[in-house]
Amino acid sequence: MKIVKKFTLLMLCFTFNAVTGQQNVLDKVLAIVGNEALLESDLEMELMQLRAQGQLADNEVRCYVFEQMLLQKLLLAQAKLDSLKENELMITQWVEERIRQYSVQLGSTQEVEKHFGKPLFQLREELEEQMRERSLTEQMQMNIVSAVQITPHDVETYYQLHPPDSFPVIPEQYVIQQIARYPPSGSEIRFQVREKLLELRERVMNGEKFQALAVMYSEDPSSARRGGELGLRTREEFVKPFSDAAFALKPGQVSQIVETEFGFHIIQMIEKRDEMANLRHILIRPKFSPETQQEASRLLDSIATLIRADSISFEAGVIRYSEDKNTRMSGGYVVNPQTLAIRFEKDQLIPTDYYVLRDMKEGEISAPFESKDNSGNDIFKIIKLKELIPSHRASFEQDYMVIHDIVKSKKQREAFDAWITKRMQSAYIFIDPDDMHSCKFSRQGWVK
Repeated sequence: MKIVKKFTLLMLCFTFNAVTGQQNVLDKVLAIVGNEALLESDLEMELMQLRAQGQLADNEVRCYVFEQMLLQKLLLAQAKLDSLKENELMITQWVEERIRQYSVQLGSTQEVEKHFGKPLFQLREELEEQMRERSLTEQMQMNIVSAVQITPHDVETYYQLHPPDSFPVIPEQYVIQQIARYPPSGSEIRFQVREKLLELRERVMNGEKFQALAVMYSEDPSSARRGGELGLRTREEFVKPFSDAAFALKPGQVSQIVETEFGFHIIQMIEKRDEMANLRHILIRPKFSPETQQEASRLLDSIATLIRADSISFEAGVIRYSEDKNTRMSGGYVVNPQTLAIRFEKDQLIPTDYYVLRDMKEGEISAPFESKDNSGNDIFKIIKLKELIPSHRASFEQDYMVIHDIVKSKKQREAFDAWITKRMQSAYIFIDPDDMHSCKFSRQGWVK
């Protein structure tokens, strides 16, 4: 206890240089949890981040954030005792993405520096330290709840003990199969795309800004608005042809034309940092002529006619004709990427698919139509509405995984709360009564 009191006194007396280096600013200790100090600057940093995102940061929010930081310090102290290690790649990526978000929300990096009252390099260092703590506390939280196991008996018992109207309403859901074809990409079309990218690369070599050309010409909307910038990523986050070309570049260099499943690219290396790289790219996809589109549509129409006449089954048509690698070996069933199940709610479907499905009846096969694959490429398809599940209350028989996830979340919350309560009883906790006396905490035990 004497050691802790000495530590507290030292922290209360601790000062640090301001950004200018011309004055000392007292950084007050608001709390100590175990051996972890929670400084006033830590709390203010969290609140400034909320304000940068346009969120309210009044006294009630201040108290809520303060309690969440106390929880984090409690987890952090245990994580260090358990010798958990930070994920450095994740930390770097998170920090760069957060700074990009602030730049977009506030208008520029200069406005970010003005908002936080410090240069960008210092903000980056503080965010990295914040994320290191968050990485450890998230790992600690996962360790606490990882022992929770749910059996089918647990799910059934929970379901039987709760009234039906206590479970969520499941919206109308669709189960669909598809046969998909890509329009033939003639050599002339591919040549035109390559010529365009060669022209853009030549313009960059002659001094034009890669960012400006990406905004004007790139067909990757998520990166085009940022001048083609993709942010710090690992090699594994890209498809192999892209990563092989990109990671062979030096900062400032521009690649030759690279073809991937998404289309054709030119890539510029911005910087390398350990095993990560920040890149820009310009993506152009081949544009198909009306003749090639009609060719794909005619083939699908003939396939649909054969299936409707029972000459072949839909599943046989998938194996024989479908070119979509994600559904070809699963009988054409389309998997929901959000849930990894074969059921889709209306808002989870590709809009073009839903516009066709909404007028179909169970068992019907659509006419050919144009859509997109998982990579955003143009594709033509016919779909079969295999099953239409009406809106209903979640049930054990029909929605087992929904009930399972409810039970698991409940058990994990209980395990986490029990761990926190027990740890709060044994840990040293000091909270400055002068600063946080007006806060009403959701958990009892912070103030002893």
